[in-house]
Amino acid sequence: MTTIIVLFNLKDGASIETYETWARETDLKTVRGLSSVSGFEVFRTNGLLGSDDSSPYQYVEIISVSDMAKFGEEIGTDVMQKVAGEFQSFADNPMFIMSESIEG
Repeated sequence: MTTIIVLFNLKDGASIETYETWARETDLKTVRGLSSVSGFEVFRTNGLLGSDDSSPYQYVEIISVSDMAKFGEEIGTDVMQKVAGEFQSFADNPMFIMSESIEG
């Protein structure tokens, strides 16, 4: 299984409330509905452990993908392209990190 970790901040002027409502009502529901995705969560960060410093990223997404070939097909659909475009309107230069468990 591949896990995609997405790190991002909101663009200047983007509303936290508007983004989080969109994430709950559109992004989470749509991505969780993909047959290639076995899990999807969005986290708001709230600091660094052992420090008063802020996190370098406001949000972290964790997408568990059970079938990368199918995922590639599904993200190419009109619905997912619309959701991806909406995400890009909120997120400032998001980093999509592909990873896999060291436990296999």
